Amino acid sequence: MFQGIEHVAISSPNPEKLAQWYVDHLDFQINYSYAGNYFVKAKNGGMLEIIPAANSLSTPQVLANNKDAGFRHLAILVDDFDAGVANLRAKGVSMVGEPYETQGNRLAFFNDADGNLVHLIKREKPLP
Repeated sequence: MFQGIEHVAISSPNPEKLAQWYVDHLDFQINYSYAGNYFVKAKNGGMLEIIPAANSLSTPQVLANNKDAGFRHLAILVDDFDAGVANLRAKGVSMVGEPYETQGNRLAFFNDADGNLVHLIKREKPLP
C-alpha cells in the first residue's frame, strides 16, 4: 500500500528562483509547475515541491541549529564526493564548514539560495 516518499515541500519567497537554483547547482530538473509551485526532480527520482512562502528565513540555517525540531536539512547523494564539492564551489557555493568524514561517510554542508541547509553525502556502504 504505502510505497515511500514522493516529495518533500520547501516554502520559498521566490519558488521559481529556488527551483532554478536546484537545476543550476545540483542537476535537478523542473518536471512540473502550477500556480507558482515547482516540482524539481533529482536523477534518482527524488522530488522537492517548492511552494510560495508567506515569509522568508531571517538567517541561513547553520549546523548549530541542525538538531532543532522539524525538518533540518536535505541530503544529496553523490557518486563522486570530491567532484561534487568542487562543482558547487566553482558555481560560487560556500560550504558551511569544511567537508568531513564520519563513520566512513563523507559530508559537506552548504545553503541553497534561500538559506536552507543542504549537504552532499557519499556513503561508504548504502543504508540497509
